[in-house]
Amino acid sequence: MGKKTRIGIVFGGRSAEHEVSIQSAKNIIDAIDASKYEIVLLGIDREGRWYLNESSLPLLEAGKALPNLRTEGAREVALAPRGSSTQLVDLSANKGMGTLDVVFPVLHGPYGEDGTVQGLCKLANIPCVGAGVLGSAVGMDKDVMKRLLRDAGIPIPRFIALNRSSGRRISFTEAGKELGLPLFVKPANCGSSVGVSKVRTQAEYSGALENAFRYDTKILLEEGIVGREIECSVLGNSNPIASVPGEILPTHDFYDYEAKYIDEHGAALEIPARLDPTATEEVRRLAVRAFTVLCCEGMARVDMFLREGGQVLVNEINTIPGFTRISMYPKLWEASGISYPELIDRLISLAMERFETEQGLATAPA
Repeated sequence: MGKKTRIGIVFGGRSAEHEVSIQSAKNIIDAIDASKYEIVLLGIDREGRWYLNESSLPLLEAGKALPNLRTEGAREVALAPRGSSTQLVDLSANKGMGTLDVVFPVLHGPYGEDGTVQGLCKLANIPCVGAGVLGSAVGMDKDVMKRLLRDAGIPIPRFIALNRSSGRRISFTEAGKELGLPLFVKPANCGSSVGVSKVRTQAEYSGALENAFRYDTKILLEEGIVGREIECSVLGNSNPIASVPGEILPTHDFYDYEAKYIDEHGAALEIPARLDPTATEEVRRLAVRAFTVLCCEGMARVDMFLREGGQVLVNEINTIPGFTRISMYPKLWEASGISYPELIDRLISLAMERFETEQGLATAPA
């Protein structure tokens, strides 16, 4: 048997999706082929410190819906920039701990899904699973994302962006007139429905603005769409492919954080979605088109709405989608004929493929 690929799985992080990230990481570790990969667990606490624990799974507290990062006995580590003799450094002992063949960031939200860790991996000269710096940053910022989709002619819900520093405010009456009611208020740079509120009244509107600004300096007001919630997974680099579509059937008022991760009966997932061939093809086409327009690579889940008249609207893209036991991304690929272990293999191969291509680029004038 050949040498195992040494893969650093990075999880936890500073975002409000810290617990979700840990849950996703645990499921990836459970599914990964241990005969092919040497797993190096890199857990990030809420203050941004990186920890390594050679015994792997003790960093993950099993048996809970949302496990907690445990750092007792773990060593604080860091990734070194390109040019160093070692990529992984033990900060406490001030010594190198070897190299990584690839990094798999399982970090949802800011400080992980937004291009920051992808840039760190690029500086450390390590292949990184998923989108690169640009695709990650664009995919994280819903305002920039939606503007790029709109400019590319991809149909999206109407929205208004508000920035705390600009001082611009829009009244409930103005927002309702422009977007209709109900409307949604959400942070521009969060996922997993963190900080998202559905608004029908003035009282709800004021509280929703305050709540969203707790998580970000820029927030979005979005049109509330009456329609079905459809999701589609995308996989690939220069020639991405789309999975079969799936449908979210929430039992809550909308598909909020609790419905996604706390309440096991918070939503039903219908895979594949019951769509006619024309709608299925349009969903898959738009998923790949959005993936390409937003400069994504590796993987993404594209969330859409299907209106009663048949119009498909792209709501957003997630460049590090959930990998929990109930997450759509791996489930859609399973329904499309790609098993969880095979999906992980493909994602790692795509990261290495992109890395090799980039290594062949010139870095100085001819």
